Parts: sequence; C-alpha cells; structure tokens
Amino acid sequence: MSRKPLLAAVAMFSLFAAGTAAADRRSFGASNSNYTSNGKFGLGIELGAPSGLNGKFFLSPNRALNFGVGWLYDQGNFNNRNYARNGGIHLYLDHLWHPVSLSDNPTFKLPLYIGVGGAFWTFDSGRDRINNNVSAIAVRVPFGIAFDFNKIPLDVFAQLTLVVDLFFGDYGSTYGHFGPGLEGSIGARFWF
Repeated sequence: MSRKPLLAAVAMFSLFAAGTAAADRRSFGASNSNYTSNGKFGLGIELGAPSGLNGKFFLSPNRALNFGVGWLYDQGNFNNRNYARNGGIHLYLDHLWHPVSLSDNPTFKLPLYIGVGGAFWTFDSGRDRINNNVSAIAVRVPFGIAFDFNKIPLDVFAQLTLVVDLFFGDYGSTYGHFGPGLEGSIGARFWF
C-alpha cells in the first residue's frame, strides 16, 4: 500500500473521529457480568503478533467481536512454528467474553476477557529462493486485559493468544500440517 492512500485514510479517520466522539461515553444495557462496555465500536492499532489495524464491536454489554487485519513478521521456530523467512497478511475474527472487571472506578474499568476465533494468513516460505506462498487457517483462543477509560473514548489492551495453524500445500507436507503456538500483542482503540 502506498503512503498517499494510507495518509488519506488516517486523515479521514481523524476527521470522522473528531466529529463523532464524545468525551464521556455511555454504557448500554445490563449484563450478568460486573463489566459493562463504555462503547459500542472501537478502532485502533495492534502491535506484536499480529501487527496492524484492530477493531472491536460489542454485541452486548460484555460480549464482543474482535477483528483485525495486519501482518505477522518472521518468527523463525518460535514455539515450534516454522514460518521460514517472510511474514504475511493476517486476518482474524474472535468472539470475546468479558466475565469480570478487576476495577470499576471513576477513571477506568479493568476487564479480563477470553474468546475463541479463527484466522487466515499467508506468507512466503522462502524455500529454494523462489516465491513459495503458503496459506494457513488457525483456531485462536485469545485472553487478555483492557484498560477501558471512562472519561475519554479510548481503551488500551494486552493479550496472549493460543493458536493452532493448519497449513496447506507442499509446506504442510514438508513441515507438518499443524503448528501450535502463542502470539502476544498490545494495542489501543478509539471508541465511537
């Protein structure tokens, strides 16, 4: 992606966010958890594995869809996952539950969350010095903690995700069709 479309997208996002964000968000509905979300839809960045854009859409006060588009870097043999030389595009969607909030004070909420989801990603295995694109699907089990600020439309999160990859094609035949691993990331989202 060239810089001009990326800068245009960031500028449009900033203008939209400035015009629609309220500093004091309102919770919606009741829940059977002691955590209730401060917003309905958040969009931001995620750094780690994967790195890229991240979004979260609450279906109810304590259940949400977490999604992202980004990339995975070369991770070598991290946790028995052999990605060879080059990372690639990574798409994922998780269903999250927020069963408890460790803190609920006037400044922020501190919910724990766990979920289950799936991912699709591609990478260049780099074998034989030619372009060997490989595709994989994965089952994901993310768990983490979020700092959900009450007075500003922002949250910051840290999560670990257990993954099991299923590789396709010659790569799977050579290195095995299954690849378990652990991914970690941090991020921030602006809430609309």
